[in-house]
Amino acid sequence: MFGIPGKPPVSLTPAAVAHIVKLMAKDGTEGLRVGVKKGGCAGMEYTMEYVKEINAMDEVVEIDGARVMIAPMAQMFLFGTEIDYEVSLLEAGFKFRNPNVVDACGCGESIKFDETLAGKA
Repeated sequence: MFGIPGKPPVSLTPAAVAHIVKLMAKDGTEGLRVGVKKGGCAGMEYTMEYVKEINAMDEVVEIDGARVMIAPMAQMFLFGTEIDYEVSLLEAGFKFRNPNVVDACGCGESIKFDETLAGKA
């Protein structure tokens, strides 16, 4: 695990907690797995998937019944990230406020991390 012992690698806003709890109840899952993958115009993209079974290598963050698993290769990229759930007139979805991101594309779907993080993967 990367980061500070005793401190969760990511935080969840109350809106994100409420939405994740609702998704877990609706779909009967163990939670959501968050990761990153290569892609998009800035180089990397966030991934989210429903989880039926927790992987032993996942970092598990549980807040008020909402469970988020962080994929092993994503842990260093996501440390310090706040996950929110926002609803606007045109869209609704999870938003990531990640201090490790140094650039993002115009659409907000693709991100770029500090090159020193990529060297640690």
